[in-house]
Amino acid sequence: MFSFFISLAVLIGGYFLYGAFVEKILDIDESRKTPAYTMSDGVDYIPLPTWKVFLIQFLNIAGLGPIFGAIMGIMYGPSAFLWIAIGTIFGGAVHDYTSGMLSLKKNGASLPEVVGDQLGNGLKQVMRGFALILMILVGAVFVINPAELIAGMTPSSLDTQFWIIAIFVYYILATLLPIDKLIGNLYPIFGFALLFMAVGIFVILLGHLEYIPEFTDGLHNRYPNSESHPIFPMMFVSIACGAISGFHATQSPLMARCIKNERLGRRVFYGAMVVEGILALIWAAAAMAFFKGSFADLSSYLGEKSTAPLVNEISTTWLGSLGGFLAILGVIAAPITSGDTALRTARLITADFLKFKQNTVIRRLVISIPIFLASYLIMQINFQILWRYFGWCNQALSVFTLWAVTVYLARKKKLYIITLIPALFMTMVCTTYIVFAPEGFTFDNLISVWIIDKFPNMNVFTVNYTICVGIAILVSTIFYVIFHKKVLKQSKLKE
Repeated sequence: MFSFFISLAVLIGGYFLYGAFVEKILDIDESRKTPAYTMSDGVDYIPLPTWKVFLIQFLNIAGLGPIFGAIMGIMYGPSAFLWIAIGTIFGGAVHDYTSGMLSLKKNGASLPEVVGDQLGNGLKQVMRGFALILMILVGAVFVINPAELIAGMTPSSLDTQFWIIAIFVYYILATLLPIDKLIGNLYPIFGFALLFMAVGIFVILLGHLEYIPEFTDGLHNRYPNSESHPIFPMMFVSIACGAISGFHATQSPLMARCIKNERLGRRVFYGAMVVEGILALIWAAAAMAFFKGSFADLSSYLGEKSTAPLVNEISTTWLGSLGGFLAILGVIAAPITSGDTALRTARLITADFLKFKQNTVIRRLVISIPIFLASYLIMQINFQILWRYFGWCNQALSVFTLWAVTVYLARKKKLYIITLIPALFMTMVCTTYIVFAPEGFTFDNLISVWIIDKFPNMNVFTVNYTICVGIAILVSTIFYVIFHKKVLKQSKLKE
């Protein structure tokens, strides 16, 4: 009980305290006109009410991650609560807020353009391809699970394939139409459903607090197969959207093109991430409470079924048929409202790269048709494989974003440590994960085996952790020796 409420207090207090601290570091100018006014085009650049901007940002970033990821992440134990709370306040919210403000200052530019400005044209080209692939991957991933959930609630004649097609048709419309039409009008409904679900589950959770794991029980790994699933880095990739997610930085430019005043940035970007962290915290606790605190029972259930049926079962059991329906509608809305804007973002990234205006439907179709085809082809791949690669690509993108913001803050002579520390940490997470994970080099890769053969006293975990810490030290050294020195030199020349 105490661990859950301490984490909740950190999330809420962090918005007001640390969020305000980060806001002071950024160069906020309330008198400066935002891109919504200076570049208004009636399609992507449109001033929207702040409540709509917040809801769209929240729904854009709140895909499957804060629900499904949190449920899978709690199997590692109460350390998941720590990661959600601390990761959100010092990592994810800072990542979303700073990247969103950089986009806003660059006329709502897409993430690859923002990163390229700070890290060079070479990396800009890499980021264009990387971000575009990730957006198409998200569009594909966030079709399958909601389609399965809807199919379970409708007659058998309306099977999963039918709903995959229906959702994809919606994605096409959301990608092509002006943002204030379909997205601007539907998101308030989806937002209500998602918030109702979170509040409803939270209220019921209050009657099951004795089953929620405590920090005092120990932060050791509770995962059934802990040897192949160490807390570091596996938990930090499993719980992504509920703590820090590179995908969010691709979505922030959408709202940077609609926000009315720079001062609203903290409320929209930092605030939406904090609400997502609260959502992840609630679902992580709910999963444990539903199984009466048994990690073994939760693991056994997920070993036989996917996370989607569990979400459905918790919602209908705790909230009844009507409440369960609204809760499931919220869970369905979360991935759909990330998938639609992912494909919209893919269109904008491509348009920014080609400098191809998007003021007519025909021009938008020219960019979008190849994106739709690529998404459809990717959907034919096994979902579990897609999800694993999405998880790593997602976190790798946060590394690029955090380093870009760190460089920007250093150039402006601001307190860049606020992004430097998360950048170093996520660098270690991503490099360690790709060394351990089956879709990477696996934890018993040839390099590790060779080193252990030469140094018998070392084990595979020590070797891999050492390699990844070494990579993080190398990256930070490059930053200080090359870039930091260059910045100081340029500053002296200006003086």
